[in-house]
Amino acid sequence: MKMKKMLAILLAFCMLFGMAACGNSGESEGEGETAETKTVGVCIYKFDDAFMTTYRNALEAILKEKGYEVTVVDGNNDQAKQTEQINTFITQGVDALIINPVMTSAAAQMIATVKEADIPTVLINREPTADEMAVFEKLVYVGCDAAQSGTYQGELILETANQGDINGDGKISYIMIQGDPENIDAKLRTEYSVKALTDAGKTVEELDLQRGDWDRNKGQEIAANDLAKFGDQIEVVFCNNDDMAVGALQSIKAAGRVVGEDIYLVGVDALAAALDCVAAGEMTGTVLNDAEGQAAKAVECMEGLLAGDTYAAGEQSVYVDYVKVTPENVGDFM
Repeated sequence: MKMKKMLAILLAFCMLFGMAACGNSGESEGEGETAETKTVGVCIYKFDDAFMTTYRNALEAILKEKGYEVTVVDGNNDQAKQTEQINTFITQGVDALIINPVMTSAAAQMIATVKEADIPTVLINREPTADEMAVFEKLVYVGCDAAQSGTYQGELILETANQGDINGDGKISYIMIQGDPENIDAKLRTEYSVKALTDAGKTVEELDLQRGDWDRNKGQEIAANDLAKFGDQIEVVFCNNDDMAVGALQSIKAAGRVVGEDIYLVGVDALAAALDCVAAGEMTGTVLNDAEGQAAKAVECMEGLLAGDTYAAGEQSVYVDYVKVTPENVGDFM
C-alpha cells in the first residue's frame, strides 16, 4: 500500500511538473514573437532646399511613427554621390527605397538599378517619363502636377484688379526666375504660368528669363539686376519657387517698388516665409505644394508595394493637388 501511495504521489507530481513546463513553454514562445522591423532608405537631392527640408522631416516622422527603421541621406545636389548612396542602401539590403532624384536625366539608370535589385521604390518630387518608369512594376512616382502649379500662378495674376497690366499698355510684361531647367517642374511652371495668361486672351512680353536654381540668394540677385535694367517695365515677377520669390522681394523693396501697387510677385510651395509675405501683402500669392500630403501619400504607396502591390505602365504617377494661396485664404495655411 505504501509503495502504491508513493507511486501515485510521484505520478501526480510529474503531471503537475509537465503541465507547468508546457505552460511556461507557451508563454516563452508568445513573448519571443516579434515582427521584423522593415528598413527604408531615403535619398534627398539636397538637405538645404527649403521645401525638401519640410518634406523630408514629414517623411521621416511618418515612417518612424509607423515603426520603420529609417536612414535619410543628403545627395548634396551631386548625382554621382546619390547613385553611390542608392547602391549602398541596396548592399545593406533595405526593404524599400524612397528617392528624390538629383537629376531626372539619371532616372533611367536609377530605375534599372533598383529593378535589378528588385527593391520596391517610390520616387518623389522629380518625375521621370512614363516610359522610363514602365520597365519596373514595383516603382511609383508621388508628386504634384507641375503644370497645375504654373497655371495657378498665372491665375493669381489674372485675379488682380488690373489682371497684371499695371501700366495699362495692353500687355503683361514679366520676368521669369526659373529653378533648375533640367527639372521638369521648372519647365512646366515656367510654361504654364504664362500659358494661363495667353489662354485668357492676354498679350505677354517676356523681359527676361534667368536660372535661379531654387536658391533665395540667386532670386535676389536676378531680380536686382532685372529691376536695374528694366525698371518700371516689369509688372510681374514669376518665381518657380518661394525661396527665390522671397529673395526677389528683397530686391523689389530695395528698388522702392511696392507689391500690389506697381508690381506683382508670385511663387510656389507655400513656405512659412512666403505665407508671412502673402499675409503682409508683400507677395501677390503663392501655390501650396503640400509637402505633408505628399509625404503621407509616398509612405502609403511604399506600404502598398511592400504588401505586394504593383503598378501597370502608364499608371505609375500619383498626384497630390496644389492649392492657390492668396491674402484672403492665407490664414488657413499658417
